[in-house]
Amino acid sequence: MTAAADLDLPLVASGKVREIYDLGDRLLLVASDRISTYDVVHPNGIPDKGNVLTGISAFWFNKTGHIVPNHYISATEGVPDAVRGRAMAVQKLKMLPVECVVRGYITGSGWKDYQATGKVSGIELPPGLRESEKLPTPIFTPSTKAEVGHDEAIDLTQAGEILGDPELAARLRDVSIALYSYAADLAAERGVILADTKFEFGLNEADELILGDEALTPDSSRYWPVEGYEPGHGQPSFDKQFVRDWASSTGWDKTPPAPEVPADVAAGTREKYIEAYELITGEKFADWLARTAA
Repeated sequence: MTAAADLDLPLVASGKVREIYDLGDRLLLVASDRISTYDVVHPNGIPDKGNVLTGISAFWFNKTGHIVPNHYISATEGVPDAVRGRAMAVQKLKMLPVECVVRGYITGSGWKDYQATGKVSGIELPPGLRESEKLPTPIFTPSTKAEVGHDEAIDLTQAGEILGDPELAARLRDVSIALYSYAADLAAERGVILADTKFEFGLNEADELILGDEALTPDSSRYWPVEGYEPGHGQPSFDKQFVRDWASSTGWDKTPPAPEVPADVAAGTREKYIEAYELITGEKFADWLARTAA
């Protein structure tokens, strides 16, 4: 199952991976099995990907409420049978127009910026860092939320200007780093490195800061196995890197339409997502499916 088109509910929004439906006093977030590379969705998805994303988000929402409240209500109560396991009922929020990225290791676009300038989002980093090396302390590197195209990296001052509230920007930084640090410590106990992650926040009717969207999934985070970790190059990850590597080897020019993902690549990617679920949560993926079954 890759979508929830058969739900007889008002559709609020549809993205590359999720549909959001109106449940009246709350929302229904449905994670599909769709997968994209280079911002283009492939015609076929990864079986069970939506279930993994929802299960991991629910795990972290339940674990981190002591740091900041979140929008999660239930993965069963009020969730239609057709989307059980891949959907959750959540609070309605006024989402903030800033992506909250935290990096504990220097990799990805942060590594490219560091090589060019010695900085990431205006933050000066020590000289001589190697790719994938752990940073002295986690850093907050926010970005814009682009309606189309790519998000753009910004610094804390720019985040405050976009929000119209420098104090709120500082609060987002502090809460994001606290969430990352807590999750990174727990993941490390389970043999997983949380290299970086992205959070989204909103305000409820009382103007309280609430963690929304997904939380600490392989789609919004880089997870690496502790075993075999070695700075100085890229690391294997528990995410769609399997598909990305295949896509880059096909000669596809990264413009729509995307090619169909071969069955063996889809199966290998599914295994990576399920492995991530079981390592991070400490339970069998089948247990999540059973617990949320109609």
